[in-house]
Amino acid sequence: MTSVAAGLAVLVFAPGLAIGSFLNVVAARIPLRKSIVAPRSACTSCGTTISTRDNIPVLSYLLLRGRCRTCGTRIGWKYPAVELATAGLVSACFLRFGAKPEAALAALFCAVLVTVTVTDFEHRIIPNKIVLPAAGLVLAAQTVIHPSPEWAIAALGAALFFLLAALAYPGGMGMGDVKLALLLGAMLGRTVPIGLMIGMVAALVPSVVLLARHGQSARKMKIPLAPFLMVGALVALFAGHSILHLYLSLS
Repeated sequence: MTSVAAGLAVLVFAPGLAIGSFLNVVAARIPLRKSIVAPRSACTSCGTTISTRDNIPVLSYLLLRGRCRTCGTRIGWKYPAVELATAGLVSACFLRFGAKPEAALAALFCAVLVTVTVTDFEHRIIPNKIVLPAAGLVLAAQTVIHPSPEWAIAALGAALFFLLAALAYPGGMGMGDVKLALLLGAMLGRTVPIGLMIGMVAALVPSVVLLARHGQSARKMKIPLAPFLMVGALVALFAGHSILHLYLSLS
């Protein structure tokens, strides 16, 4: 870690909060097929348009004590959580990759992961309007930055693997997960198996809990996979090559 990278990480934190605020809008409106541009954000309870002073990421939430200024309805913790998570990940990308194109691309990748995690968790949807353009953009960018067929091969391989899994067990995996795997492969390249493996293993935890609580009926309960794939993808993004090198050295 260099002083330049550390300085950049601090510098992009505030813009990262603003990006997180925008991602809240995207995650709330895209699944409902609403415009992300207009109208302005409003309280979901009383419909009052949120003023600029009440729309400052995290700070406004704290000053309002998590409640609407007009009607007093509690504001979900999801909003500041998304803002902080986005800012933290954007900073981590510049801390990890420095002042390079890879940092900006990784930040974009993380922003998409945060968004689809929220949409999958709340609506059980991974929107095509988000994940497919992101996959195409990431694939093109990676190929320009590091010219190689690796990114396309990894993207198609990861998507095919999930497609076969979805066809074999349609109740446990959807086509949205397949398209998300396409994005993960395009970004992670040869380390995508690490991300997928960690994500799938992490998803086993709630599956086992549901099975223990509900028995065979748990098979009908679908859990959102995107949050767990995000965990695996982040591990692969920040430490995938180190993990892969360690594995190969022990083989």
